[in-house]
Amino acid sequence: MGMTIAEKILAAHGGVDTAKPGQYLWCKVDATSGHRLGDLEALGVDRVWDPDKVFHVDDHQAPPPTIAAANKVKELRRLIKKYEISNYFEYGRGGILHQVFAEHGMYAPGDLVAQCDSHSTSGGVFNACVTNANLDAVHVLAFGELWFRVPETVRVILNGTLPAWCVGKDVILKVASELGTDYGLYKSVEYVGPVASQMSLAQRWTVSNMGVEVGAKFAIFEADEKTDAFLADRVNRPYEHVTADADASYEAEYEFDLSDLTPMVARPGDPGNGVPVEGVTGERVKVDQAFLGSCTNARLEDLEVAARILEGKQVHPDVRMLVSPSSQEVFGEALKAGYLETLLEAGALVEHSTCGPCYGGHLGVLGDGETCISSSNRNFRGRMGSPLADVWLASPATVAASAIAGEIVDPRDYL
Repeated sequence: MGMTIAEKILAAHGGVDTAKPGQYLWCKVDATSGHRLGDLEALGVDRVWDPDKVFHVDDHQAPPPTIAAANKVKELRRLIKKYEISNYFEYGRGGILHQVFAEHGMYAPGDLVAQCDSHSTSGGVFNACVTNANLDAVHVLAFGELWFRVPETVRVILNGTLPAWCVGKDVILKVASELGTDYGLYKSVEYVGPVASQMSLAQRWTVSNMGVEVGAKFAIFEADEKTDAFLADRVNRPYEHVTADADASYEAEYEFDLSDLTPMVARPGDPGNGVPVEGVTGERVKVDQAFLGSCTNARLEDLEVAARILEGKQVHPDVRMLVSPSSQEVFGEALKAGYLETLLEAGALVEHSTCGPCYGGHLGVLGDGETCISSSNRNFRGRMGSPLADVWLASPATVAASAIAGEIVDPRDYL
């Protein structure tokens, strides 16, 4: 019997010929993040297994909004120097973890990476197994290895042709609305099919990013020329594309014909509450805040489509629009392309690259009774501030169009 992508990668890193669901393996990892250096020091461990394979990005409370947060950054700088971590990206020098890691060549096809953030499934867009290992982070830092129970694999086949103005965010909101938010629970989800190939790398990235929203251990795409083009001049080590065997066994296979897909939104409370936006417009849902940012949908093409919609127009006077590019590299590219100027002229507030508004820590906290339409990944109560606020999830195009209208609208009317 053949193997799936995840089974092949885990077998290779576990030093075995084959890996099957339910099997336990100790696997060497290719890289990790440094979020638990303080715990490592508390245990008396005076080194990490490989300082060059530990990347740390300061992205949540960045820059620090409180004295306590500032003291944490001060302590982190000390630990970074003590453990000789060269790949440290403080705010202003990096951006959001999952984007910055990719920009600096941390991911490549066939890699196994354990990070300390739930949206680490993002890395699966690069044909790699990438997952959150926060509870085991100290062991990973010290030994460069982690145990895995080989997960079952679910295959999601994306058929048809993606309609104009539908993107990866619409795809994952559609899939989650049909299958629920637990179809990937401790499973490796492989996304394949014509639409998977058609999507840009950034659109696939959105789907992998929201892998954790459906419970996935890994959320993987096959590699192609789009993958290689992004990794060129970023990854300086050899790699090979990993594909599933023709006779690989899957726990389940789901097929979607996306030729008739329309722009989607997710109603407040759960990312699985996806509905076509055209069915919401009649409700006249007023918005107080429009957020274009996060590790989900703030890449260059996301900023470009928002700028295209907002060019020559103004953000509604009752709406505040916040824009936070996914990294400082993306910020610079958008600046050179003129996208940020267009957004500024439309009345948007362009912030630096940060997780702040997405997780409700600062730089965009919602008040009681407010409504936000967001390109981020979570719309749980209290996620972006007050538990009495509503968060709707949508694509960057829908966010931008709604910012103009002052209510949730179909972006196709503004393109």
